[in-house]
Amino acid sequence: MPDSIPKLLRSGVELVVESGAGRHARISDADYEAAGAQVRAGDVLADADAVLHVSPLQPEQIARLRRGAVTVGFAAPTANQAGVAAARDAGVTAFSLELLPRISRAQSMDALTSQALVAGYRAALVAADRLPKFLPLLMTAAGTIPPAQFVILGAGVAGLQAIATAKRLGAVVQAYDVRPASADEVRSMGAKFIKLELESLEAAGGYAREMTEERAAKQRELLTPYITAADAVITTASVPGRRAPLLVTRAMVETMKPGSVVIDLAAESGGNVEGSVAGEEVEIGGALVWGGQDVPSQMPLDASRLFARNVVDLLLLMVKDGEVTPDWEDEITAGCWVTRDGEVREGVAV
Repeated sequence: MPDSIPKLLRSGVELVVESGAGRHARISDADYEAAGAQVRAGDVLADADAVLHVSPLQPEQIARLRRGAVTVGFAAPTANQAGVAAARDAGVTAFSLELLPRISRAQSMDALTSQALVAGYRAALVAADRLPKFLPLLMTAAGTIPPAQFVILGAGVAGLQAIATAKRLGAVVQAYDVRPASADEVRSMGAKFIKLELESLEAAGGYAREMTEERAAKQRELLTPYITAADAVITTASVPGRRAPLLVTRAMVETMKPGSVVIDLAAESGGNVEGSVAGEEVEIGGALVWGGQDVPSQMPLDASRLFARNVVDLLLLMVKDGEVTPDWEDEITAGCWVTRDGEVREGVAV
């Protein structure tokens, strides 16, 4: 984004932006040039010392990079095996935002958090748009309209933002998370925490760890009455590097009232909702099930603004006197590299 460019230029680097890169965020080539960047049509990769990207680079793009080039962006290290192998073979030093250590020093670089914030906000808006009813309580001369009932599953960044947005729109919100510690955060947003008599599944870094199938089945059984009573359900649960947990079965959706809406933000990683399809809307029983796909890009301006700050701050951690020289003693750079010197990080499959 143009407002991030001066910060980069002050570090002594030269910045080249691919022509048309800002089109979907309503940023013109002229905006980039006015901020001090060079705008170039065609191949901008071959001469780059460092490449900042959003989606994982594909093997044909990596093949155009020079040996020793640095890449910073979402790399999907557990899913994009071809890209990881290509980066290794090309001698590229690739950094993955998914692997960024969750420490206080790295908060300004945490793109998973910033994009989850956007996705949670967008999820609540989509649910409000698809519901055939008001969200707030309305008392009119023609009678009282009861408020919409929302259930949010997963109280991470996306879930909390969905709660906050739905509450601001006037809905009554309940939320559940496998981590009991999230109950206070849910209540601080004005929602009611759904307490199930089940063991905690909190893992290191604040994430939820994977559950056994027996526990998952018991959780679904206990959640069913809440799903049945809801006008809208938003699911946000994910386990890094693994398939999203199945939280809501088709049978559970079929118990919901006609006109109900289910928003599955985890549809791209297997789905929290049985039958959801990434990028599509399907009907199950009388409910509409919306499968999220690249949800932050549906709010491209602010998603880009946040993401730009994340990648710029991570790159600047490696810039010394205008040169990109990663410090491998730094816990941030040491924690999020995927390939370097022709090697692949341990635990990343190729």
